Amino acid sequence: MSVAKFLLYFFLAGLCEIGGGYLVWLWLRERRSPLYGLLGAGILFLYGMIPILQSAHFGRVYAA
Repeated sequence: MSVAKFLLYFFLAGLCEIGGGYLVWLWLRERRSPLYGLLGAGILFLYGMIPILQSAHFGRVYAA
């Protein structure tokens, strides 16, 4: 796997983790529309799928 592809997945994982969590937080704490919660949950689901696209040990590298 190329370094550029690895970095893209790494950046995408971070963006999905932060963005999805923030949308859920807006829904729960700021009393926004439930659509925020659903969209956040969908993004967090994508965050969970990104490691599948990686080669070995993505979770270990991302956790570090």
